[in-house]
Amino acid sequence: MTKKLIIVESPAKARTISRYLDAEFTVLASMGHIRDLPDGEMGVDIKNGFRPKYTVSNEKQSIVKALKKESQSAEEIYLAADHDREGEAIAWHLIEALKLDEAKTHRIVFHEITKGAIVKALEKPGKVDRKLVDAQQARRVLDRLVGFELSPLLWKKVKPSLSAGRVQSVAVRLIVEREEEIENFKSSAQFRVNGLFIPESENFEIKAELDHRFDKAEDAKAFLEDCIPADFTLLSSETKPSKRSPAPPFTTSTLQQEASRKLGFSVAQTMRVAQQLYESGLITYMRTDSLNLSEQAITQAKAVINSQFGSKYSNPRKYTTKSAGAQEAHEAIRPTDLSKNRISGESAQMKLYELIYKRTLASQMADARLEQTVLTIGISSRLEKFIAKGEVILFDGFLKMYIETSDDEDEEQADGLLPVIKPGANLKRKTIIAEERYSKAPPRYTEASLVRKLEELGIGRPSTYAPTISVIQKRGYVVKENRPGISRKIQQFMLTGDIVKRSDKTENSGAEKRKLFPTAIGSLVNRFLLAHFDDILDYKFTASVEKEFDEIAAGKIVWNKMIEEFYGPFHQKVLQTEKESGKFTGERLLGQDPESGKNVYARNARYGPVVQIGESEDDEKPRYASLRKDQRLETITLEEASLLFSLPRAVGRFEESEITAAIGRFGPYLRHQNKFYSLGKGDDPHTIDAERAIELIQEKRQKDLNRIIQTFSEEPDIQVLKGRYGPYISKGKNNYRIPKEENPEKLTLTKIKALIEEQDNKPKKTASRKKR
Repeated sequence: MTKKLIIVESPAKARTISRYLDAEFTVLASMGHIRDLPDGEMGVDIKNGFRPKYTVSNEKQSIVKALKKESQSAEEIYLAADHDREGEAIAWHLIEALKLDEAKTHRIVFHEITKGAIVKALEKPGKVDRKLVDAQQARRVLDRLVGFELSPLLWKKVKPSLSAGRVQSVAVRLIVEREEEIENFKSSAQFRVNGLFIPESENFEIKAELDHRFDKAEDAKAFLEDCIPADFTLLSSETKPSKRSPAPPFTTSTLQQEASRKLGFSVAQTMRVAQQLYESGLITYMRTDSLNLSEQAITQAKAVINSQFGSKYSNPRKYTTKSAGAQEAHEAIRPTDLSKNRISGESAQMKLYELIYKRTLASQMADARLEQTVLTIGISSRLEKFIAKGEVILFDGFLKMYIETSDDEDEEQADGLLPVIKPGANLKRKTIIAEERYSKAPPRYTEASLVRKLEELGIGRPSTYAPTISVIQKRGYVVKENRPGISRKIQQFMLTGDIVKRSDKTENSGAEKRKLFPTAIGSLVNRFLLAHFDDILDYKFTASVEKEFDEIAAGKIVWNKMIEEFYGPFHQKVLQTEKESGKFTGERLLGQDPESGKNVYARNARYGPVVQIGESEDDEKPRYASLRKDQRLETITLEEASLLFSLPRAVGRFEESEITAAIGRFGPYLRHQNKFYSLGKGDDPHTIDAERAIELIQEKRQKDLNRIIQTFSEEPDIQVLKGRYGPYISKGKNNYRIPKEENPEKLTLTKIKALIEEQDNKPKKTASRKKR
């Protein structure tokens, strides 16, 4: 008989907790939520106070049965789900689904999975906080109402199988609007002038930038020519002390941002690895917007810093959370034991732990002390001045442990040490260079910078950032990818000696790495929602909804009253849009086709964005071509559309058969002898030549040959092949699994036919798999 039962969400968390408790405790996992709103239906009783209809899914039935059996025999039950709204809801659902006796059921909370924290929680058990449950329930119900009413509307008005979400749609709007900013940005060029100077008594070069930029090449060149006879004199030297303070310990959003910048982790990967560290008892709870550290953590940090670096590096600090909607009394994310500066485990776990460890320790270290120097250099022949800036670290302080990174792609660092020179000193000119620089458009969002923007706007909470960013990519509204830049020439003038030389350089402009781009359908859905539901996509409105969830959690408002106030106007707008709006294709007239004289349109069709030549009402059927992944309805030009209609195009001949290049539903491809070959990432169907096409065909053939384990001349339709998930049998368009005990290389044709017949006679769900 189980004396004391503890229920947590995951087996990993259960294993860690079990290590700290004696035999009278049994720790089991619920595997997350055991109840939720049903799939395939609204699951909300709108007429009866928006009462949710919770169900236990089929895959959770056995878990509920096992937990119910253990709970009935337990003397005491402790619900130890995570200490946030989601965890509180899990605990409440356990009480409801398992029909737990509340007299013997307790709620325990902790922010780290350590023996001390678990024992302390068991000493002071409480009850489930219904206010937190209501806040979670309000979010779940509201999101279900929005999704279930908007998604069918999108199917009818835009395209089948689309879906919309309250926070996700706002995130897509941010990315679309940034893309529009970039497309509308007009880059302008200016000449930036830098010089190298040498003090007469020093063997030291000073790099300085002119305090003026020139719009025209002739003005930049004239300036350099004026510098030929000029004298250069130090007008002033200013030195002042400065300091740099450490960043606070990590919250969820800052951890996601820094792990992206320093480690290259996606937001979802960061949360997955952080969850593993938390459940192993290595860090505190990872969904938090608090900057607070416990007194115990501050004391331990001080001891570690004093031991490793000396007392002058220690400066215990308490940070104040600035977020107005900060949830619950969590701590910041920190190691549970600061004496442990590294861990064993998977590479990602070790890297993220080290990042958290260093950030935590640095937050309790002394400021770095610096000295900044500014030299102003006069030009005898001109009014402009050269400015040199230097920075020297006098005491490294927290920089010994950790340096925070930034999303600012144009951030410039000051140069290092500058010599001590008295004003009036003469300087020798070494070189002066005037180089053309183009202004840059606003940067596209990375996952990290999107999290920061959502947090700035008050949209979402620590638990929602990662799911929001993942779902907009899964739905195909946004893609994360690298894109090459374009080469452009820039002019440069260089003065050395008494000669000004002009030269041209080439720079790669606009290259992007791991940036978020809106897809054509993402932009179209955004336009439709803005046209009809601008309030749902309004940033301030979305932030105000988050504040209302906070007020529900604080017991200030009733959850279903808040839902009622939202739903009435929203539902009416859905009905009005369904009745009054037509099919939303985002249609644009691009111009006339030079060959036929017919109109060319960009619009959304049943299977995605297309360009169209001709009218749908004409006797002659219009011609269609699909947009490429990197093209958008809002920006495609007539010239670009005409290029799409050049496909399929003949590339050349191979083995007495023609090779054609085209673009299909799954991307660009080659066709040869009725077989299809995908193009590589760097290949363009409009420009690929015969030599490259033949290379791709032969590569694919070789790859296919390497897949073949067995073929049978008497049954050419049957093959034994190597697949992604292991060997399998292929017959026609169907695949069949090979039992583990069978050797694929020694299967006879008779045995293969028997396996095919056996699997064909099973229910269709398991009979065969589609062609790989």
